[in-house]
Amino acid sequence: MFGIIRPCRHRLPGGLGAEWLGHLCGLCLALRGTHGQAARIATNYDGLLISVLHDAQREPGTLGRRKAGPCALRGMRSATVADGEGARLAASVSLVLASAKLRDHVADGDGVFARRTMAAAARRVARGWDAAGARGGAGVGFDTAVLVEAVDRQPEVEALAGPGTPILEVTAPTEAATAAAFAHTAHLAGRPANAPRLAEAGRLFGRIAHLLDAVEDQGRDAAAGAWNPVTATGTPREEVRRLCDDAVLGVRLALREAEFTDRRLTRALLGNELRRAVDRVFGPACPHGAAGHGAVGHGTASHVPPGYVPPGHVPPGFVPPGGDPPPPPRRGRRRGLIGGCTVWALMCCSCQMCCRDPYHDPWTGEERQSWCQKCSDCCECCDCCSQCADCCTCGGEGGGDGGGCDCSCDC
Repeated sequence: MFGIIRPCRHRLPGGLGAEWLGHLCGLCLALRGTHGQAARIATNYDGLLISVLHDAQREPGTLGRRKAGPCALRGMRSATVADGEGARLAASVSLVLASAKLRDHVADGDGVFARRTMAAAARRVARGWDAAGARGGAGVGFDTAVLVEAVDRQPEVEALAGPGTPILEVTAPTEAATAAAFAHTAHLAGRPANAPRLAEAGRLFGRIAHLLDAVEDQGRDAAAGAWNPVTATGTPREEVRRLCDDAVLGVRLALREAEFTDRRLTRALLGNELRRAVDRVFGPACPHGAAGHGAVGHGTASHVPPGYVPPGHVPPGFVPPGGDPPPPPRRGRRRGLIGGCTVWALMCCSCQMCCRDPYHDPWTGEERQSWCQKCSDCCECCDCCSQCADCCTCGGEGGGDGGGCDCSCDC
């Protein structure tokens, strides 16, 4: 799975974590229904935003949901997942964009795609995904030609770009594709008045996704001699950060003007988590400890008292005064070298180490937290923002965007 919006379950309170997982699983199953089991590898964290936006605009009684059977990614548990037009639209868009990414790897000769046989196989897969995406889009009234056109225009834009070219000219095709996908959720949900606002939010989201991907790949592209928009246009890293910060604020303001039935998950993902995606690439800029969102790498949680332990976080070996130590975690089965390696390979191939929470260590049987659920940046600031996201209009970041905050916490 790929994407820039990768939330930690500790930052999705009040059932939002389960709702987010329901959209992710709904997208995965919609991909299977659209083009078979192999299409599920096109599942991505950003694609489910389309399903989230669609459901956020629908009345509660009209949401499409169904029961899904046990899955290794959920620790072999069943779940209630998204099912309906929003999930099918998300699957259609994900297939077309994944096809474009696959063709891009073939064109660049990345890794195994440098081999002619692998490149030919990848092109066949891409053609199949394009056709499946078009069929799925037609089923929900969405013409994927706008996505294909944007993808086809990208190489032409890149060929014309050089030192001094505004980098936003390079991101324009991506912006157009995401704007069209976001806007169509308003038509599917029966709220056409939201379309212009969601198109603006989608355009800015596409800009952020493109820029973050370029910054993350800049070092690898330089080593491989591959084309990179930041390097090719000579755009300073500070300017790229400024563009991303402005786009984050623009997304928040655009969504604030749209009408939603329940905006909590939308606000958490396209507000708080979008900000964290930028910070993850450029360095943290905590809005509570830094002067504005534009500061890079200077955020400090100065209001956190020494020795503070966030709620729910118990240091290893902590013994409360006058109390007994916490019981040791439940242990699974111990295995030897060969048995452990076999189970490790099985768990790796089924993504249990990524997404099952908790999973048992293949050798020792001890409980481990999955890689996708680890919260390395959780702090008091994180907990405070999560509380804000449920009770006020500030997008979970106090009054940092100038919109004011009517909640009672210390943000």
